[in-house]
Amino acid sequence: MTPTYTTTGRQRRIFVPPPAESVPLAPPQPPDPPIYRDLMRTWADRGRTLPGRHDPEWIRLAAPTVRPGAFSDPRDPRGDGR
Repeated sequence: MTPTYTTTGRQRRIFVPPPAESVPLAPPQPPDPPIYRDLMRTWADRGRTLPGRHDPEWIRLAAPTVRPGAFSDPRDPRGDGR
């Protein structure tokens, strides 16, 4: 059987989304069990880090401490390529 397309050259694939009415909607996310809601509330009241929430302290701690220009490129005084 001979192919109906050439094997040389670039082949393009075009994504065509299915019609909107044929795409099933995702089921709604069930709420967290009460024990987890209470735990998250307790953590928040104590100022703890919460999963999925912005944490300014982590941003501060993880930020680079070296500023641009703080270190210079040392020149080799002998010029031996080290």
